[in-house]
Amino acid sequence: MQDPNKIKQDDLKYNLHSWSAQGKLNPTVVTKAEGIYFWDGDGKKYFDMSSQLVNMNIGHGNKKVIQAIKDQADKMAFMGPAFAFEAKSEAARKIIEVAPDNMGKIFFTNAGAEANENAIKMARMYTGRNKIFSRYRSYHGATYGAANLTGEPRRFASEPGIPGFVKFFDPYVYRAPFPFKDDAEATKYYIGQLREQIEYEGPELVAAIFLETVTGSNGIIIPPDGYLKGVRDLCDEFGIVMVCDEVMAGWGRTGEWFAVNNWDVKPDIITFAKGSTCGYLPLGGTMVSKEIAAYFDDAVMYCGLTYNGHPMGCATAVATIDVYKDENLIENSREMGKVLGTLLEDIKSKHACVGDVRYIGLFSAVELVKDKTTKEPLVPYGKDPEKLMGKILGMLKKEGFSTYSHENILIVAPPLIITEPELKEALAILDHVLDSVDNMI
Repeated sequence: MQDPNKIKQDDLKYNLHSWSAQGKLNPTVVTKAEGIYFWDGDGKKYFDMSSQLVNMNIGHGNKKVIQAIKDQADKMAFMGPAFAFEAKSEAARKIIEVAPDNMGKIFFTNAGAEANENAIKMARMYTGRNKIFSRYRSYHGATYGAANLTGEPRRFASEPGIPGFVKFFDPYVYRAPFPFKDDAEATKYYIGQLREQIEYEGPELVAAIFLETVTGSNGIIIPPDGYLKGVRDLCDEFGIVMVCDEVMAGWGRTGEWFAVNNWDVKPDIITFAKGSTCGYLPLGGTMVSKEIAAYFDDAVMYCGLTYNGHPMGCATAVATIDVYKDENLIENSREMGKVLGTLLEDIKSKHACVGDVRYIGLFSAVELVKDKTTKEPLVPYGKDPEKLMGKILGMLKKEGFSTYSHENILIVAPPLIITEPELKEALAILDHVLDSVDNMI
């Protein structure tokens, strides 16, 4: 193996790292990954408690998926998107079989951002309308259209943006302007606000409402019961396409194949990526309802790139879906999610710095505050002048707990293969580190 120091030197000399000022970077050199763990150049082992970027659902080094990649490379490494071939046909069929029953066809892409780019175009072509609604606390990708769809500060580099994008607020109940007595009251408020905004923008001009079914990196914001149905009803009333971005929330992450299943809601379009191949090879997709699929029987669908429906990615998806089924990972996500929730509630009760914990399946967040009563965030929105979150991540990393943060929120989303003893061992590290955070506030 090459010297880890040389790997780091070459990395810093020749690579640009995303979302970073390059001058002070000190990347960890990773030399091995297996299961829920990875190892650095010094041999130190880490719990991968964010599944990298919430995509390594089946864990690292799955032999079945690796063999499928080898087999497809031997059979046919590439074929253009105009052709029909086994890997693409089988991947589409397998995905439709586990999707909500109103879904009809899939347009394969290379990643989640590209899936959302195509969903924007499809919604506009299908409705003949222009405006696209999406939420402030959202991330839909960094390509130009997906960045305009995104609500949080990572969109700023793409502004001034594309005309027609309209932002609305998440059902962020923890930080609501006033307390709600129950989910029904919260839903009534947020759906009422959205209805009013649609009316102000002109319902006849709105092509689509995009939403992460469960808001991902921006805080694991879980919608109150009835909210998604309320959005569905608004879309039906005004002829608007409902698009659920399940790039992060799909593929068992919430204890269901797709997060919408938790609320028995059927969107018109579902975008996906991450867990469809779990990072073994790039793949995403824009999945459309039977009605939208039928529309494109006669109307030209102006979408396409060279690598759409790539054989290697599609073969990886086929094998990955088999792993989900054979290893009962959807069920494990649901069961381990209960364990995770109990552990997080215990952490919340013990630590002054923990304002809220939110969890569904193995998709969770710990929201850090300076004061539980006022809910003042540990760091202000869009700023961290004292680099507090970076320090906390560093303390966790030192103890062998790898994850990432966004704003004042720590993401906890381990691979779906995790066991109860592993979960308890990892959360004990988080518990210990939060003792130090309590002393920081």
